[in-house]
Amino acid sequence: MAQNDEYYMSLALELARKAASEGDIPVGAVVTDAYGKVIGEGRNRRRIEHDPTAHAEVVALREAARTSGVWNLSGCTLYVTLEPCPMCAGALVQARISRLVFGCTDAKAGACGTLMNVAADGRLFHRIKITRGVCEQECRKILQDFFIECRQRMQGPDKNRAFSS
Repeated sequence: MAQNDEYYMSLALELARKAASEGDIPVGAVVTDAYGKVIGEGRNRRRIEHDPTAHAEVVALREAARTSGVWNLSGCTLYVTLEPCPMCAGALVQARISRLVFGCTDAKAGACGTLMNVAADGRLFHRIKITRGVCEQECRKILQDFFIECRQRMQGPDKNRAFSS
């Protein structure tokens, strides 16, 4: 399974790179069905769509639900480069995702084990099996590089464009 996890995380990383090239925070997500078929893909699109809910996970869940024709994604796995925030973790619970695989933790907003654990909270009606740290260094590096570049732009002559759109 670890080999498959790395393969699907590499797909999520490609989506994260695309988000970065579009000027959004580089997070990518992939949803697979119980047979390993990719049924949903997403990348951060908050800046492009001017939508605070357009996180990679939510975009991928929406596509997976459309592809499968059902909102209940039980049996599916979501791969994402960064630990989901509270909103996204809640969406994963609502969608009944069976398994979550993420790359690196999020010290400021991580809701799947770092700051809290919405995905495994026994008080909720659904819990998600979590695998952490798949391709962790690569997932962390793409985020670090993005924010280094943003800070450099903020210090340069084009400083008003660092986070525009």
